[in-house]
Amino acid sequence: MTLSYTLAATDGGARAGMLHTAHGEVPTPVFMPVGTAGTVKAMTADAVRSTGARIVLGNTYHLMLRPGAERVGRLGGLHKFMDWHGPILTDSGGFQVMSLSALRKMDKDGVTFQSHIDGSKHRLTPERSIEIQHLLDADITMSFDECTPYPATHEQAAKSMRLSMDWAARGRRAFVERPGYGLFGIVQGSTYADLRAESAAALIGIGFEGYAVGGLAVGEGQEAMFSTLDFTTPLLPTDKPRYLMGVGTPDDIIGAVARGIDMFDCVIPTRSGRMGRAYTSRGVLNMRNARHAEDPSPLDPECDCPACTNHSRAYIHHLIKAEEMLGPMLLTWHNIRYYQRLMARLREAILAGRFAEEAAAIRAGWSTPA
Repeated sequence: MTLSYTLAATDGGARAGMLHTAHGEVPTPVFMPVGTAGTVKAMTADAVRSTGARIVLGNTYHLMLRPGAERVGRLGGLHKFMDWHGPILTDSGGFQVMSLSALRKMDKDGVTFQSHIDGSKHRLTPERSIEIQHLLDADITMSFDECTPYPATHEQAAKSMRLSMDWAARGRRAFVERPGYGLFGIVQGSTYADLRAESAAALIGIGFEGYAVGGLAVGEGQEAMFSTLDFTTPLLPTDKPRYLMGVGTPDDIIGAVARGIDMFDCVIPTRSGRMGRAYTSRGVLNMRNARHAEDPSPLDPECDCPACTNHSRAYIHHLIKAEEMLGPMLLTWHNIRYYQRLMARLREAILAGRFAEEAAAIRAGWSTPA
């Protein structure tokens, strides 16, 4: 039996469920820390586990270039390579390849591109992307697609989406089915309702273990993103997981959960940690600010991470100002834990039938002086 999903409860549009994979079960809604190069930046695998994270994301493009998918495969797969025993989702490489701009050339069969590392030439097709993700031993493989840029005309978005649908069918044929593993299709179509509907229908016709909404969080703004979700998620099967790629801030996540999304990933918590920013129950703190220099209080009195239980704002401010690597490590740890606590809180609220009230309470906390 391939990867499966069990829907446990709904509250309005919000959903709580369980994802069943070869490497364990994942309660949803869920946030997946991004482990681009086989590591969540500034974190050990044990530290990531301690935050409550059950699934992480790996990156096909970066891992195919360095150290190479075949090497990872020979060494036992990405789970063993990075000491992550839970489920792993790998993106297809499409977003990264498409962002290379002048370094790539696309045709109907795939993309030829130059490595941003050493300029070497590579080729990605739907079949090769699936093969790489198989070598990495990803529990969840993503279809190779073109991430449509924003803004795009209707004609441009339609052409891009239809190419991605052709690639999705080719990837489905190339995917090797085995117990606990699955392939997700990616709905494209920019912010156009008719194109999203066409894309969703095409993917459902092919058949996937899960469905992602791609091509958002690319500059369209939150209002347009939510509007697109409003007419896209109702088109997707209720018995399959729904994944919004590359999103986002805590407020983005709450809004997307309200619109029926189950899975999220984003570099925001890790990148913010490296930049000295902390997500807290009272909003975002910039730990470079002088007001923290003599503050003995924790980052967030509601948090149980090591940064909050063992250290003061003053100490973390000192680490950031002194450019000690421990500062970004502690803030990253805290931010990922904050995101995991947020998802657990949302899930509990859905199961209890009080999602709207809990979402309002969380947002109200952000306006409380920190």
